[in-house]
Amino acid sequence: MTFDHWLLIGVLALGTYSLRLAGLIGGQAILRNAKLKVLLDDLPGCLIVALVATSLADAAPLTWIAAAFALGIAIVTNNVVITMALGFAAMFAMRYFGVGG
Repeated sequence: MTFDHWLLIGVLALGTYSLRLAGLIGGQAILRNAKLKVLLDDLPGCLIVALVATSLADAAPLTWIAAAFALGIAIVTNNVVITMALGFAAMFAMRYFGVGG
């Protein structure tokens, strides 16, 4: 390997560990700040909503129906496992019986 390869590896390693260190230091600073901690507590829910919204952006009507059903289950039960299981069951049943396009 040439010097350029080793230089690239070193720069990438430095960048990787710098990002990890910044996340560690920033995370500790956020946890010490009460106002920011409230925002951090809501982060997992926001990430799930973002992931679901992007997957539904160009989805078929069948997927939207199953997602609406799963949302209703989530509101009623407040249980992730039950929501996932019944959402999957709804999607499977609609495909099996040819409902929803």
